[in-house]
Amino acid sequence: MRPPPKEPPLPSARGPVSAAVGEYVRNRGPLPDEKTVFDATPFGEDLQLALYMCYELHYRGFADVDADREWDPDLLRVRAAAEKVFLGALRDEVPARERADEALAELLVEPVDGSGVSHFLRSEGELWQVREYAAQRSLYHLKEADPHAWVLPRLWGRAKAGMAAVEFDEFGGGRADRVHARLFADLMADLGLDTSYGHYLDASGAEALATVNVMSLFGLHRALRGALVGHFAAVEITSSPGSRRLAEAMRRTGAGPAAEHFYDEHVEADAVHEQVVRHEVVAGLLEEEPHLEGDVAFGADATTYLEDRLAERLLGAWRTGESSLRIPWAERKLLPALRELPTP
Repeated sequence: MRPPPKEPPLPSARGPVSAAVGEYVRNRGPLPDEKTVFDATPFGEDLQLALYMCYELHYRGFADVDADREWDPDLLRVRAAAEKVFLGALRDEVPARERADEALAELLVEPVDGSGVSHFLRSEGELWQVREYAAQRSLYHLKEADPHAWVLPRLWGRAKAGMAAVEFDEFGGGRADRVHARLFADLMADLGLDTSYGHYLDASGAEALATVNVMSLFGLHRALRGALVGHFAAVEITSSPGSRRLAEAMRRTGAGPAAEHFYDEHVEADAVHEQVVRHEVVAGLLEEEPHLEGDVAFGADATTYLEDRLAERLLGAWRTGESSLRIPWAERKLLPALRELPTP
């Protein structure tokens, strides 16, 4: 029997906002004032980490942080200010459109140049780059499906039924050993990574944090339920082809059977999920609430925008032989004693 999961430690601060939030939840200092929050760079390290810490209180929390901080009214006011900065920047960067079907149709078109992260890892990625990718993606995959579950009470009819069906699969179809978060932990073990929840938070850059934060932002606000459905659709539509390439990358680099299995599982499962999400969740929601169509399109487009930012950071580093992590493996103790993997 597995031991109960431990709450992760609080991360190191990356600026005045995240420093103040970290000290406040430890009962050691005041929260940042509104001006300090509004002056923070929307997609920067400081604001994104502060948001991540606030949101994480709704998931596993942090070691030595009282559970009551989840609904601390003063902390919620700071979170609301940070969300205003983040959401405002997203709306500025993502052009508004009215048609959700247009946004989703674009996701079905594979890039001609094959320039994405999964293309790179499949064709030329090295094992250390696969490990970096898995470490940063663990912030999402070790809570896979949890952020999307927030929207279930805000849906009904076809949309709720379809969403629940896909989430049931993500949570293992009733089998603990098939929960996708568990499968990703097995992938990490194959790669010699630490499988502890939140272990790679300090190593992950703002771009990776933002891809997780946007799910919590959309999920924790009923007013943004359409955007969360758009995000969910974008994830499921792009997952199957991307997972196929990543499964090939795992095989080519000799990552291990569990690493291969995680992406093989997503190739098949998410091809089915795509149809359910498009024809039941999205269509069902817009049948009941057609005024949310622009929000669905925004959620899908915002997802693409943030994923593109992450890809730019990863590929920009890897193509010059540099680490994409905030602190490279050799300079940190977050990855002790990497085991040697067999050469494929």
